Amino acid sequence: MRFTRRDFLKISALSFCSLVVSTGLSGCGNSSNVVDVNFLHGVASGDPTQDSVIIWTRLTPQSQIDTLNLSYEVSKLEDFSVLVHSGDVQTKKDDDYTVKIDLQNLDAGTIYYYRFKSNDKVSIVGKTKTIPTNPSQVKMSVFSCSNYPNGYFNAYMEASKIEDLDVVLHLGDYIYEYGMFEDDGVTPAYATKNATAIGRELPADNDTELLVLEDYRKRYALYRTDEGAQQLHKNVPFITVWDDHEVANDTYKDGAQNHDEETEGSFIQRKADALKAYFEWLPIRPYAQDNNEIIYRSFEFGNLVSLYMLDTRVLARDKQLSYSNYFNQLGEFDDITFSSDLLDSSRTMLGSEQFLWLQSKMSTSTSTWQVLGQQVLMGKMFLPAELLTSISQLEGDLTDEEKLQLLTQLNQQISELVAIKMRILASDETLTELEKARVNITLPYNLDAWDGYFYEREVLFGTANALNKNLVVLAGDTHNSWANELKDSNGNNVGVEYAVTSVTSPGMEDYAGLTTLETAMSFEGAISLLIDDLKYTNLNQRGFMTVTFKSNEVNTTWYYVDNYSSTTYNMDTSREKSLKTLVNTNTIQAV
Repeated sequence: MRFTRRDFLKISALSFCSLVVSTGLSGCGNSSNVVDVNFLHGVASGDPTQDSVIIWTRLTPQSQIDTLNLSYEVSKLEDFSVLVHSGDVQTKKDDDYTVKIDLQNLDAGTIYYYRFKSNDKVSIVGKTKTIPTNPSQVKMSVFSCSNYPNGYFNAYMEASKIEDLDVVLHLGDYIYEYGMFEDDGVTPAYATKNATAIGRELPADNDTELLVLEDYRKRYALYRTDEGAQQLHKNVPFITVWDDHEVANDTYKDGAQNHDEETEGSFIQRKADALKAYFEWLPIRPYAQDNNEIIYRSFEFGNLVSLYMLDTRVLARDKQLSYSNYFNQLGEFDDITFSSDLLDSSRTMLGSEQFLWLQSKMSTSTSTWQVLGQQVLMGKMFLPAELLTSISQLEGDLTDEEKLQLLTQLNQQISELVAIKMRILASDETLTELEKARVNITLPYNLDAWDGYFYEREVLFGTANALNKNLVVLAGDTHNSWANELKDSNGNNVGVEYAVTSVTSPGMEDYAGLTTLETAMSFEGAISLLIDDLKYTNLNQRGFMTVTFKSNEVNTTWYYVDNYSSTTYNMDTSREKSLKTLVNTNTIQAV
């Protein structure tokens, strides 16, 4: 049985999360309940505008009842001596006891404090901020890929200490759907092999793969007990968008790599459950009532930044291409069919409705910087075909001996390819055609990224180029740091891309054997040389980045934690990196 988009909206209509709109002072703080309650998951705020912001919390009752009462207070003063908003609200079991208040009629560019009360319990105090009318700069911290079993969210904790942040952007994979073990009940699931040793095991009532609404809710509840997550959420408003793991690995519009219809049921129902939990637990303003599927939206920071949060994953993405589908029985690669499919003009990641919305927004925007907050790499990450084959072999199930042998071969291969590329750059006339081909015959590294949706990316680049916009793309997903100059098929510079590493999810170091700083930096240098548009990468560290927009330039800095196996950590300042883009250049420079 196939579900249509209309079917999905019907399911969403039955599960729309509650939202209370507050326009000022109301209520008397009458928030008593017949059961004891606690604020175990902190507070949060998000989706700020010049005159509004969402505030969020969750009540945890001692026993399950249908509704709970609570009140909220908002003030410009940390002691709450003068209130600007207050009210009494209810939260329901049907909404997992979460509540969101949309505070209206606020002053632009202003800090507000907020808290919640129920019975004799008072939540921690949150701090939020509205968008200024005419800012001279906008500073964002950017995150992606926070995996609970693989480590502590120290990157969140560190960012919570930055005083001048305007917003936090989270570009997806806020949670992961995997259980503790594979189907055999023995093999550790993705990124769980160290969980027991570091005290990050999934609890017994939520240690299997997430499939239904209650599963997703419990996983969010677990993630929101992390101290770093609570600190960052209470200090800075979030602007979020989902990626695939909020539903299932490699999600597309009507399926996912990590979903089997025969054994796991309807994907459309799983997606509806996953997105309901997302809207319950994140401080995000709904696009429209009765619709949990639409998440793309924009934020205007005066005439300095227009931020467009895009959904490249759930709404309209066509199924990803896979190299494995283009080999015949003799092991020969069908490059003609592959190229035809790759360049197919009908393949989409955004979908026509979202794409037209983006084009319209960009064409009418007067902001200096046009910023795309989205999930996957947009830069052209084309690697020599033979190197891509070697890397893909490392992702399989291997013995230690087999992996060591492949890594040795890979290192030798990289050395040879780098030497050839340097000879090409030096215009060495002794190069053979075979040597040139080893470097020049390339394939996209990741077909799940924009490299697998070539035509739509070219149209997007053409839009930015025709409108003469300063385009900045922010990305996550890969668990590594990248900076790319974005060029269309004619070689025109149309924008820049800054991609953040993960909070805890393992990156290339985990399967490419980059076990030491020396091997990691050597591999980074080789990749940067072999990929023409790549200007920076870090392939073995976890952390976050800040992006600061000014009228004449954008400054991006990557920060890395030296440890995420415990809450004791330091920042690795030796690997900290800053780059900038000057207005009207579409190029990346060192700071």
